[in-house]
Amino acid sequence: MKISFSFFFIIVLGIVSPVFAQERFAAASQTAPNATQRFNPDISLNGLFAAAYFSEPENLQFGAHDPSDRGFTLQNLELTMSATVDPYFRAEGHLIFGFEEGESIVEIEEAHMTTLALPYGLQLMAGQFFTRFGRLNPQHPHAWDFVDQAIVNTLMFGGDGLRNPGVQISALLPLPFYLEILGSVQNAKGETAMSFLSSNGETFAGRPILEQAVNEAEDMLSMGRLKASFDLSETLTAVAGTSHLFASNGTGTDTATRIHGIDFFIKWKPLMTDHGWPFVSLQGEAMQRSYEAGAATLDDGTTLPRETFETEGFYIQSLYGFKRRWVAGLRYDLADATDPADPRTGDRWRLSPNLSYYPSEFSKIRLQYNYDRSDDLADPIHAVFLQYEFTIGAHAAHSF
Repeated sequence: MKISFSFFFIIVLGIVSPVFAQERFAAASQTAPNATQRFNPDISLNGLFAAAYFSEPENLQFGAHDPSDRGFTLQNLELTMSATVDPYFRAEGHLIFGFEEGESIVEIEEAHMTTLALPYGLQLMAGQFFTRFGRLNPQHPHAWDFVDQAIVNTLMFGGDGLRNPGVQISALLPLPFYLEILGSVQNAKGETAMSFLSSNGETFAGRPILEQAVNEAEDMLSMGRLKASFDLSETLTAVAGTSHLFASNGTGTDTATRIHGIDFFIKWKPLMTDHGWPFVSLQGEAMQRSYEAGAATLDDGTTLPRETFETEGFYIQSLYGFKRRWVAGLRYDLADATDPADPRTGDRWRLSPNLSYYPSEFSKIRLQYNYDRSDDLADPIHAVFLQYEFTIGAHAAHSF
């Protein structure tokens, strides 16, 4: 049987190519530290689901990941990939899958790189990321201690939280205690920047959001944060922070929004524990927003004056890990907004007790009750949630 030279060459190439590729891969591994990690990222899939019952079909849930209908809800399906790129950078990406009005959606929740080797305690992060304002906004929904988002966070930052492309720099100061300074600059447009330039076609307090280009520094979202941590004793640790945001908003050409916040976290854990249990934690955040809304003339001829809207609110929550794998929680929310068009954003408060069981570090079952009250509604809204979470694959630990 005759074999053409071309056919013979293809066979030989198919045999030796993997060998040469393997040798090149081994050589690269020896000459470039951590280079092999680029081919083996940590990959995980997290699913967050809930069954919900409300005393009234119309309820006060308005976070994008909150269960808002009677029945079953896919709160979040998150695909995470992360790896050390080289000795200088680490990268991670978070893709979100879900349903919106019956249609499947995919979102880029976060995708950024972080430096690993800058001097003087500096670290730089660039890409798409949650603004590191306070404690709750940077957290992904599966890391929440409660089924739904705190009222004040939804009022200030929208249902999806505050996140956009940008750059952040942080510095860990050389002090005898932990003190970190963070600063970031991000785009202020889109549905994930509700209190700022937001999205063309939306409204705030009846005023249309205008399409605006970035003309000056004030059109970018600027944030500053200071965070300190102290060991009060061998068993008690406290973390306190303050955050401040500034950017133009979309209701006029010279209108701006400012948001200020303070937060704290205290955790007690005995010296001898059973895989981290028992423990007690106390956490809270308070925020204040000043929104300068421009004058506007509506289609029906109504004229709205230039006006400043003040919004403030807080939440405080406590967790008690009373037995291994079992955690009881209680949260209280209070918010005072000034937009009369939507009772969800009016003066309201909520009380939420819950009970969580962790069969393992990769799964969670949570039962929660909400007593939700708005001054614009005659009767309170009662809600019951049963939440289930699973994680497969490698996933980074949550920050303290």
